[in-house]
Amino acid sequence: MCVTVMVITVMSIGCIKYLRIQFLNIFILLNFTIMRFYNRESELSYLGDIACRAEAGAQFTIAVGRRRVGKTRLMFRFLESVSSLYFFVSKKSEALLCKEFIEQVKEKLQIPVFGEITTFKALFEMLMYESEKRSFTVVIDEFQEFYNINSAIYSEMQYVWDSYKDRSKINLVVCGSVYSLMSKIFEDKREPLFGRANERIIIKPFRVSLLKEIVSDIGKPFTAKDILAFYALTGGMPKYVELFVDKQVVGLKEILNEIFKPYSLLLDEGKNVLIEEFGKDYGTYFSILSLIASGKTSRQEIESILEKETGGFLERLEKDFSIIRKIRPVLSKPESRSVKFEIVDNFLTFWFRFIFKYRSAVEIQNFEYMKQVVERDFDTFSGIMLERYFAEKMIEEQKYTTIGRYWERGNKNEIDIVAINEDTKEAVIAEVKLNADKINIDKLKQKSQKLIQNLNGYSIEYKGLSLNDI
Repeated sequence: MCVTVMVITVMSIGCIKYLRIQFLNIFILLNFTIMRFYNRESELSYLGDIACRAEAGAQFTIAVGRRRVGKTRLMFRFLESVSSLYFFVSKKSEALLCKEFIEQVKEKLQIPVFGEITTFKALFEMLMYESEKRSFTVVIDEFQEFYNINSAIYSEMQYVWDSYKDRSKINLVVCGSVYSLMSKIFEDKREPLFGRANERIIIKPFRVSLLKEIVSDIGKPFTAKDILAFYALTGGMPKYVELFVDKQVVGLKEILNEIFKPYSLLLDEGKNVLIEEFGKDYGTYFSILSLIASGKTSRQEIESILEKETGGFLERLEKDFSIIRKIRPVLSKPESRSVKFEIVDNFLTFWFRFIFKYRSAVEIQNFEYMKQVVERDFDTFSGIMLERYFAEKMIEEQKYTTIGRYWERGNKNEIDIVAINEDTKEAVIAEVKLNADKINIDKLKQKSQKLIQNLNGYSIEYKGLSLNDI
């Protein structure tokens, strides 16, 4: 306690204000009635530390995360505690954006602005100059959109940053939803902002362990099936979690009633999130994603159905949009051609598996039919999601160095989860079933014969995981 008091006494007023608000946030989180902001204490603390350091010298932070992961909500919560500006880079001309941004500068920083500012370079230079006199935070959301507006902005920012940063006290935070573009901007040696950022934060979906707490907070009785349905349809993405929590929705039937109803925002979610990014080729991208969501997970399967070459589309979906990921069998070589694809986001997997696939029924609002289709096929869909659930749970436990799936040529001897600890020479080989009675450990051992040849010297544990283990 004495140490804490001593630390606070030497902190700036801004840092003390930040701590005071964080103590209030923690109190609210512990005494909630309806919770709408979960589990971002470590991110808020990290951002707060950076803001404090900015009072002694300029800080440049990158914040990245998928769409719907709660970047903007996190930033708004953080900005409650600091002197700040929030700029959202929408698809407008540079001059119109600057007109919007300059109004914030006048209002929040009380800076007199003479003449019209029509370039971001001029605006950024004004802020960097002002930050020589006082510290404040500037958040630029959807930072990668400057590529579409005026890509020269990045080199202009580099020049201004390099010119002022040694005298500045600015806390600059730039957020982006497209991993590949954000990586290109800051990690490609040929790009002007390479090496300028000194902090990086990756905003991730909620952990599976937290989802059980969130469902419990709703205050209604729930089962393991309800937890699985909640996970399968949100994947821990805060946007979807918040929607269901605010409406106190628990269980598959209630969730489907929320999705399949007139004016439901979730019916158009796939189009809203993706169609603008994909542009005129969105039809091919959507067809590929629908096939992956329906179990056609290899390039060969996809191309045989679409009757066209899809390598470029798959590469962009993975590297440019971060919507799908490649999966190779555990212990296979990086250049192995045994590759499958899966959609990263659970809800988008559901959307392409059901809503896009049966879009004719959705268009005529035949919602009862859609609910019947989902309920009919949900065991298959949720079985895959149960595998994801346990894989994420193992990742969260941090006991293993490698976690993945296993299969042999021709999809033979498929194993749901293989978890390996290379240090302790231990491995878990697991079969995942909704119904525990259907787990066959003897059969699992038979399928693992070739796999365990590559685990010579390892202690092997064979495991069955079901709804009972959620």
